[in-house]
Amino acid sequence: MARYIRWFEEITLDDLGLVGGKNASLGEMWRSLRPLGVKIPPGFAITADAYWSLLDVGGLRARLTELMKGLDLRDTDLLARRAGAARELIEKTALPPALWDEIRVAYDQLQRNGAPRSVAVRSSATAEDLPGASFAGQQESFLNVTGHDALRLACSRCFASLFTDRAISYRTERGFDHMKVALSIGVQRMVRSDTACAGVMFTLDTETGFRDVVLINAAWGLGENLVKGSVDPDEFYVFKPTLASAPRPILRRRLGLKQLRMIYTDEAGDVATVNVPVPEEERGRYTLTDAEVLSLARTATAIEGHYSQRAGQPTPMDIEWAKDGPDGELFIVQARPETVEAGRSGEVLERHLLEEKGEVIVSGTSVGQKIGSGAARIIRDPAHLASFVAGEVLVADTTTPDWEPVMKRSSAIVTERGGRTCHAAIVARELGIPAIVGATGATSQIEAGAAVTVCCAEGDVGRVYRGALAHRVERVELGAMERPRTKIMMNVADPDRALSLAALPNDGVGLARIEFIINNTIRAHPMALLHPERVLDAGVRAELDALTRAYPDRGEFFVDQLAQGVGTIAAAFYPKPVVVRLSDFKSNEYASLLGGRDFEFHEENPMIGLRGASRYTHPSYAEAFALECRAMRRVREDMGLTNVELMIPFCRRVEEGERVLAEMAKHGLRRGELGLKVLVMCEIPNNVVRIDAFCALFDGISIGSNDLTQLTLGVDRDSALVAFEFDERDPGVLEMLRQAVTGARRNGRHSAICGQAPSDHSDVAAFLVSLGIDALSLNPDSVLQTTLAVLEIERAQGARKG
Repeated sequence: MARYIRWFEEITLDDLGLVGGKNASLGEMWRSLRPLGVKIPPGFAITADAYWSLLDVGGLRARLTELMKGLDLRDTDLLARRAGAARELIEKTALPPALWDEIRVAYDQLQRNGAPRSVAVRSSATAEDLPGASFAGQQESFLNVTGHDALRLACSRCFASLFTDRAISYRTERGFDHMKVALSIGVQRMVRSDTACAGVMFTLDTETGFRDVVLINAAWGLGENLVKGSVDPDEFYVFKPTLASAPRPILRRRLGLKQLRMIYTDEAGDVATVNVPVPEEERGRYTLTDAEVLSLARTATAIEGHYSQRAGQPTPMDIEWAKDGPDGELFIVQARPETVEAGRSGEVLERHLLEEKGEVIVSGTSVGQKIGSGAARIIRDPAHLASFVAGEVLVADTTTPDWEPVMKRSSAIVTERGGRTCHAAIVARELGIPAIVGATGATSQIEAGAAVTVCCAEGDVGRVYRGALAHRVERVELGAMERPRTKIMMNVADPDRALSLAALPNDGVGLARIEFIINNTIRAHPMALLHPERVLDAGVRAELDALTRAYPDRGEFFVDQLAQGVGTIAAAFYPKPVVVRLSDFKSNEYASLLGGRDFEFHEENPMIGLRGASRYTHPSYAEAFALECRAMRRVREDMGLTNVELMIPFCRRVEEGERVLAEMAKHGLRRGELGLKVLVMCEIPNNVVRIDAFCALFDGISIGSNDLTQLTLGVDRDSALVAFEFDERDPGVLEMLRQAVTGARRNGRHSAICGQAPSDHSDVAAFLVSLGIDALSLNPDSVLQTTLAVLEIERAQGARKG
C-alpha cells in the first residue's frame, strides 16, 4: 500500500491533517459531488508525511527551527533573508527515493487513465483553509508541468514554498508553530484554460455578505492573472433563490477589460507560462455565455449545499473554476469555505459615512464599505516596500502575496489593475481595510506623500479624494430593534447600493426610480438607440456606437441594462415587495441624455408637460415605452423576481390610466397575471378628488408629496423665487394627504407615501400614521431614525386609544 500518495477518490474533508485543505476539499468533491455532475479534474495528493520524511532525511528540522527564531516581521530584510535560506535548504535536499518512486508511479498512472496531458502541481498546507485562517496564495503552485524531471523540481519547490516571506509572516501573526505546519501537494490533470478562460466564484456578495447571489469573475486564459489582479475581469451576478425556477436569473453582467491572457510557453522547466495582450475584439466580448454562467452558478450552489449540510450550518464558498479549450467543459479546480463576510455578525450594522466632499483624483471598483485616509505611498517596485510607513495609503499597479506584510500596515489600498477577486481585494477584505482596484492612472495621478481619502462607502464605485476628508462610523444594534405596525420601506435608486441597503431594517422598497439607471448606466435616450439615423450630430452617433458596442441590437442594450439595474434592486430585497416606478423624466431631462435633443420638444413648463403616463402612449415615445415593458417582463419572468410591482407616475386622468394599462397589457404586462400589481402615484389634486375611481383601476396608491404639494399650492418647486412658499405641512396639503389615505382605505387599497415629507418632518409622519397609512417609504439615511419615531408614535396612539 502506498505510504505517501492518496488519490482524490480516497480523500474526504476528514483527511485535512494528512493532505491539507485544498486536497481534502478536492477529494470531498470528487467523492460526493462528481456523481451529481460537478466536474473535477482527476489527480492525487502527496501527503504531509512526505514533507516530514523529506525534512527527516535531510536533517532539516533543527536548522529550520533556528532560522525561524527571533524574527521581527517589521524587519522585512531579515524576514526575506531567513525565508530564502529556509527555501534553499529544502530545494537542495533530494526527494527520498521511496517518496519519488510513489510520485512517479502515480503520475504515470494518471497519464494512462486518459490522454497524456500536463499537470498542475499545487501546494496544500495542513493549516490552510481553516476557519479564520485562509489567506490567499501563501504557498506556490506550478502549472503546465510535463515529464518526470519537471515534476520532481515542481514538488521540491512546492515543499520549499511553505517558507515564503508571506507564509512565515502569516503563521507568525496567527500563532502557528512553523514546525507543526506541514505541506501536502496536489497533482491534478491540467485544464487547458489557456485556450479558453478561467476564474473564481463566491456563493455570496464579497462586499456586503449578501447570501442570495453567486458572484462569478472570468478572464481569458489561465486563472492566475485574475487572482493576482493583473487583469480587470468580466463579472456576473446570479440570483440563487430563483436559479431552479426562472429561465435566466442573471442579475448583472459587467464587461471587464481583460487586458492580458496567460498561456503556456512551448518550453518546459522554469518558465511554463507567459502573458500576451488580448486582441481588442476579444476584450469587447464576454468570456462566458449565459448558459455557461448559469451552469457555473448551479455548480456553485451544489457545492455550497454539500458543504453546508456537512458543516451543519450555512457555509458560503470560494471556488476556482476553469474552462477547457479543447472540449469546452467547465471544471472546478479548488473550493474552500469563504471566511471573511460569512464570519461576520449580522447583529450589528456598521455604516461608514463621508461627512464632506472633495476633488476626485481617480476611481475604480470598491472593495468593502469603509473609508480610510493617510499619506499616499506610491510603490512601483517591490524592492521599495521597505520604505512603507504604517498608516499610509498603499498605491501600486497591482499586488502579489509578497506584499502582504506591508498591506497589513496600510490604512487603505489602491491598485491600477484587478477586480473584486484579485489578490489585493481578497487581502483587503480579510484585513478589513478599504481598497479600490482597477483605478486606472492611480500611480501617475495621485501625488506621492499627499493626503488622500479612499472611500468605498458610496456603492460599487470607489473614489480617491484629495485631502483627508472627515468621516464617521455609525453602528446600529439590529437584533433588538422592534418593528412598527406601519411598514417602513425605502426609496432606492442606485443598484450599486442595493445589496448593502437591504441590511437596514425594512419592509421592502416603496420607490425604485428607473431614471437613475437610465441617467447613470444607459445614458442614452431610448429613441436615439432605436433610431440612430435621426441623430444629427456625428459625434453623438459615435458615442452611441461605443456605448452599445457589445450589443448588435441597440434596443436590447436599453432593455438589458435597465433589467439588470431593476433586477439587482429587486433581488436585494426579495421576497419583499419592490415598487418600480416607470420613467418620469421631463422633456428637458430627456433632452440632456445622449441623442435626446433630436427627439424632444421644447416646453415652457416641463414640470406639467409631457411626462409620466402621458408619454407612454404618445407617438413620440410609445416605442421607447415598449422597451421599458420588455425590461420589466425580463425581471419578473426571466429572473423570476415576481416581487416587482409597477407604478405609474403623473397619471392625470382615469381615462389616461386606462390607456396606459391597455398599452402595458399589449406588451405582456397585464395587471393580475403572475401576481402583477400596478399602483399609481397620487401626486395630482385630481388623483385625490377622484380617489375612488383611481382605486377601482389600480392596486394601490403611493403619494408623491413633492408634486402634490407643488400642485396644491401652485408653487413651482424648481423656482428659487417662490420656493419659500413650498411647505408639505400646509393645512391644505395635509387635507389632501388625509383624503388620499382615507380614500384608499375606504376602497380596500394599499396606501403609501414615497415623497420627501415623512423623511424630513416627523410631524407629517405622525399625521400619516394616525390616518392608518399602510407604509412610509423613506430615504435610506432616515430609515433608522424614522422607524424609532414611528414606534413612539404608535405607542402614544395606542396609549390614547387605551
